[in-house]
Amino acid sequence: MRETKNTFYLLLISIISAMGGLLFGYDWVVIGGAKPFYEVYFHIEANAAMQGWVMGSAILGCLLGVTISGSLSDRYGRKPLMVISSLVFILAAVGTGIADTIGAFIFFRIIGGIGIGIASTTSPMYIAEISPSAIRGRFVSINQLTIVLGILAAQVVNWLIAEPIAEGENILLSWNGQMGWRWMFWASGVPAVLFFLLLFFIPESPRWLAGRLHYERAAAIFNRIGGQFYADNEIRSIKDTASASSKEKTDFRLLLQGKMPRIVLIGVVIAAFQQWCGINVIFNYAQEIFAAAGYGVSDILFNIVITGVINVLFTFVGMYTVDKLGRRSLMLFGAIGLACIYAALGSCYYFHLTGITVLILVVAAIACYSMTLAPITWVVLSELFPNKIRGMAMAVSTFSLWTACFILTYTFPLLNRGLGAHGTFLLYGVICIAGFIFIKLFLPETKGKSLETIEQELTK
Repeated sequence: MRETKNTFYLLLISIISAMGGLLFGYDWVVIGGAKPFYEVYFHIEANAAMQGWVMGSAILGCLLGVTISGSLSDRYGRKPLMVISSLVFILAAVGTGIADTIGAFIFFRIIGGIGIGIASTTSPMYIAEISPSAIRGRFVSINQLTIVLGILAAQVVNWLIAEPIAEGENILLSWNGQMGWRWMFWASGVPAVLFFLLLFFIPESPRWLAGRLHYERAAAIFNRIGGQFYADNEIRSIKDTASASSKEKTDFRLLLQGKMPRIVLIGVVIAAFQQWCGINVIFNYAQEIFAAAGYGVSDILFNIVITGVINVLFTFVGMYTVDKLGRRSLMLFGAIGLACIYAALGSCYYFHLTGITVLILVVAAIACYSMTLAPITWVVLSELFPNKIRGMAMAVSTFSLWTACFILTYTFPLLNRGLGAHGTFLLYGVICIAGFIFIKLFLPETKGKSLETIEQELTK
């Protein structure tokens, strides 16, 4: 018998679960467009430390979300955690928009971060657990595609909402300064409600069900995805790698047994590197980067949209190549490619080259990142860990990612003032070279292998 994949059904449930990524991307980047306005509204435009805290506060929420998502998703399932994240996103969208003090604003940014933390852990893991091995990389990359679509949506919404500001106009007294930035956050409530409603139409992860010995329910879901032959093979493979530990209580001590520490360490470093490569500062601090290159506020918002479009287009390139070229080769290309671009970008700032040259290099960096480190990191993290600890190990790695992201986001204004834009980007280039060396030495290739095969190879 042959496998008969129900690609439409698989695509449908993957897209629904990946809506967590859409909200992740929107909530993460919307603050960049609102930044020139809420900073004036809350009178923090001259306070670099407070600016860094406001931008980084969502990451504190991410860390909280990641902390609870790993063990809870292993205990109660992937789907309930996605439902919780949708409700958290709704609360954050409403609360951030109505905030009238900097304390309330930061509080709801932290709430939004909790939603991001849960979604960033659970959505790619869920897709990896429902996808056949031959196309798993492409389908897990759907989560990254929705992230960049969320980023682009935030950039377009910010651009459309923000009214042109006349030269010399007081931003605080403008519509942008009073209400515009609020609508930028409120807009995310629409996809958040849609995500909540659609989640009721997707099944639980069949691998999670099989891990809890619910083989009949798991087989029924596998059967709908790929037919009876596929379902039988998947259930047999899961049983072959299962042991008495599948009945064990979820416990983080499992991460310290056997070869687990080495596997988890690879995930932790890869996750941190995705952030410390430095690209996310372009999204979060686009205003400063383009302003330093000589652009005005209106041009900056338009340039941010350009970078968002490039982000989406090259994510498709990554989705197309991940199951052809492999995870490891794309990660290596991304690391060395960004190192070279940052060297050129740092040189531009050092020699005071402005305008289109900087824009081209920024676009090149985003293109390189979007087809390599951005989607492939999530694919690797969703594949790397054994079934029995996947939720916990994914949570630990994602915790590492958001910790690295907090450090990156909080320190950029300080580095930018201390080292200058040129020194900051050269520093990120050095980190990219270090990441290249680590990937070359330690990251295994997982292309085309079932999750159970990967587990056997890494733990034997």
